Amino acid sequence: MNDSIASPDKAAQEPAAPRYNFRAAEPRWQKAWDDKACFAVPDVPPAGAAKYYVLEMFPYPSGKIHMGHVRNYTLGDVVARYKRARGHLVMHPMGWDAFGLPAENAARERGVHPAAWTYQNIANMRDELKRMGLSLEWAREFATCDPEYYGQQQKLFLDFWKAGLVERKESWVNWDPVDGTVLANEQVIDGRGWRSGALVEKKKLSQWFLAITKYAPELLEALGGLDRWPERVKLMQSNWIGRSEGARVRFALTAPVEGVGEVEVFTTRPDTLFGMSFLAVAAEHPLAAAAAARDAKAADFVAECRSMGTSEAVIEQAEKKGYDTGFRVKHPFTGEEYPVWIANFVLMEYGTGAIFGCPAHDQRDLDFARKYHLSVTPVVLPKGADAATFAVANEAFTEDGVAFNSGFLDGLDVAASKRRAIDELEKLGAGNGVVNWRLRDWGVSRQRYWGCPIPFIHCDDCGVQPVPDDQLPVRLPEDVDFSKPGNPLDNHPTWKHVACPSCGKPARRETDTCDTFVDSSWYFARFCSPRAEVPVTTAAVDGWLPVDQYIGGIEHAILHLLYSRFFSRAMKATGHLTVEEPFAGLFTQGMVQHESYKGADGRWLYPEEIDFSLAPDGARTATVKGGNEPVTIGRVEAMSKSKRNTVDPGAIIAKYGADTARWFILSDNPPDRDMEWTESGVAGAYRFTQRVFRMVENALPTLPPAGTAPEAEGKALRRATHRCIATVTEALETFAFNVAVARLYEFANAIEAAKDAPGGAKREALEMLARLSSPMMPHLAEEAWSLLRPGTDEMIAQMAWPEADPSLLVAESVTLAVQVLGKLRATIEVPVGASEDAIFAAAESEENVQRAIAGKPIRKRIHVPGRVVNLVV
Repeated sequence: MNDSIASPDKAAQEPAAPRYNFRAAEPRWQKAWDDKACFAVPDVPPAGAAKYYVLEMFPYPSGKIHMGHVRNYTLGDVVARYKRARGHLVMHPMGWDAFGLPAENAARERGVHPAAWTYQNIANMRDELKRMGLSLEWAREFATCDPEYYGQQQKLFLDFWKAGLVERKESWVNWDPVDGTVLANEQVIDGRGWRSGALVEKKKLSQWFLAITKYAPELLEALGGLDRWPERVKLMQSNWIGRSEGARVRFALTAPVEGVGEVEVFTTRPDTLFGMSFLAVAAEHPLAAAAAARDAKAADFVAECRSMGTSEAVIEQAEKKGYDTGFRVKHPFTGEEYPVWIANFVLMEYGTGAIFGCPAHDQRDLDFARKYHLSVTPVVLPKGADAATFAVANEAFTEDGVAFNSGFLDGLDVAASKRRAIDELEKLGAGNGVVNWRLRDWGVSRQRYWGCPIPFIHCDDCGVQPVPDDQLPVRLPEDVDFSKPGNPLDNHPTWKHVACPSCGKPARRETDTCDTFVDSSWYFARFCSPRAEVPVTTAAVDGWLPVDQYIGGIEHAILHLLYSRFFSRAMKATGHLTVEEPFAGLFTQGMVQHESYKGADGRWLYPEEIDFSLAPDGARTATVKGGNEPVTIGRVEAMSKSKRNTVDPGAIIAKYGADTARWFILSDNPPDRDMEWTESGVAGAYRFTQRVFRMVENALPTLPPAGTAPEAEGKALRRATHRCIATVTEALETFAFNVAVARLYEFANAIEAAKDAPGGAKREALEMLARLSSPMMPHLAEEAWSLLRPGTDEMIAQMAWPEADPSLLVAESVTLAVQVLGKLRATIEVPVGASEDAIFAAAESEENVQRAIAGKPIRKRIHVPGRVVNLVV
């Protein structure tokens, strides 16, 4: 750890004072919770129970928890503990998203089996998470790489297939010819495979797909009912699903090509057809293939396009290039002829794989037209512009306006132009109005070992056959060879060879495994009955789902959440679930940030490698520990291994305790915003834990016995106590955890300030401090409670949440500002309901007010109830 972090001994600053020994207390209370099974719940909630299902997005077992985990699981634990105290039956499980490439890469690089690497990482991370004191029900734990889990996933997959939700079809993919595998778009870097460095090819392969597009309208419409989801997440999903209204337009070729007589295009702007300059097709389009077969330069350009990734981000960032095929199409309205180009920015998997270019009103089309000297004809006139002089230079006009240069559309606004253009296309038989969706079916095939085997068998005679139920799960073989490129399952000498379940002849297993997003798309349902011999049991999922509060990072706002929403619908269609939306409430937490540090040679340094000091001018400087090498202190940014600006949670917990880490992670910013991890902040949180413990320990000799009624003379402290109950309760209800922390700091100050308060009121205050802080600092709360209630076997983890006394929330007095001629001169405290005469008398008697009046007559007295008194002289 960084030496600039104050040690616990220094942070306490009072070595002779009673000290909270978190190293002994935290494991003791964790054992006590386990011994009493405080967090266990049945698979089926009892009738009438107020169930509450809290779930944080489960982690990938990388080997160590990081500060993002600490924040995520602390937030969820606060919710779980609070809701449990409020009388809910809370299910709060934990598992592991354990399949994926990192384990397979570890096998290749370290010579270990992916299972051994994964399960060792799980063991390490489980121990670290348990040290945090999370109120998790570990009995429900599973990893997605457990055959007991992925075997049930295979059953689901087959049920989806029977329901028509699984399809095997050809698709263009990123293909690494050296590793012999399909790559995700994110694994293609500058046109090369991220691991092999080979030039990636676009290849057409038979792949397995889940039919998510069947639910596109429903997935979009249902977003409106998710009133406990962040608006930005709903917007991101809406954009990804991408409903758009437009037209399918058929452009006739001037001469048929390979038997093809027309090209179909989808457009959202049929109103701009008169501004057409060219037609462009994807490199995978049949017209591109026909051009490549005739023209070597066209073939070279197609090959160049296929070396790019297929993601929209890659396409958008790449230089826009094209090749004129020599083919021509006729305009459906005018009959004019336009060139057909192959363009590297047109994707086969979006729309129809072809677009018509209207450069004047689309920036990408304009850039392309200028590059290749194609015509630019504006057909939408800005309001107030002169049709005779309006022109487009280097910036396309994309706003609303009026059609011109457009024949029968002239004079119509954009909306009316679209309708009129579609009517004419339909009349001519050249197109029709349609609703298009950006969402595409979900390709789940992956050519790798460490994933859920797709449960099908290929027979030359019978075709693709499902694996029979009595042969499930299809287990991964343990004896795999990672030294060869390509898919280890495909390379295995025996595993893939089986008999056809239909005819009994030699056949071959499907060697593709599932995208790991499949594993995480239904785990929330499996938690309801994790040991069942079917994917889910009806009574359990009906009792627990939907998840009441789901918590995780904004980076999963689109794919994971969208796929989970699809899975719920698919599972409903196959009779497994009755709910359609899996997550009733969603909270996306911000990232944990830290300064970054760079040595003189440009290398990134870990915080623990740095020594800090103050320059004479007060500026903070840094050097490499143990030497004089200067270090550049960088900006505060998200913690990442690449920049080494990470802090080890294990070291923090070992040095300061879990409660300190939890308290600080909650205290800085609202939990949906990014927060900065600072050494001074964690040291301050540690000092507060010690302070609370000392307050309790030091007060014990003067406190009356437990259960003593608070005295009437302690009303001021009692008011502070019950106001704290009310404000902390409100903050926890609204996810304002940083506000709850702030109110507890204020309450601790109020308790210390009330030195003369009678013992009963002070006991009540200290007991409430322990109970109110328990969701955030559960170990310290239990330790304080055991001191305040010696001999009790009652734990705060099992207690009901305190209720504020309404009579103590009503203010007896109010503080008013007193101004003379608009300038603040004093403040006064007056009883609630005091008469204006009494208020003015109190204001005028203040010494500073008398000085400001200086004996002058008061011409006007103004009283704004509850706020201010203003005197005009």
